[in-house]
Amino acid sequence: MPFEAEEIRIDLMCRIAEDGHWHGTLGLNVDAQALWRLGLHPDQPTSVVNGPSPPAWWHTAGERYASRHAVRRRHDGR
Repeated sequence: MPFEAEEIRIDLMCRIAEDGHWHGTLGLNVDAQALWRLGLHPDQPTSVVNGPSPPAWWHTAGERYASRHAVRRRHDGR
């Protein structure tokens, strides 16, 4: 993983919707310095990468995961 554990914060927000069912949403926050290191910070020129690229296995695992899991949008009724 290109991020350290202390550079990421995951928040779970739950509520009861109008239909009476519980709904949960995850909020993912990444430290700005971690984004800058990877060339992903919005204030940084996109053509400049300031750190090493993630290892090849990381990209491969992401592609494998994406091919196995269908993309679900929030509240799409499925």
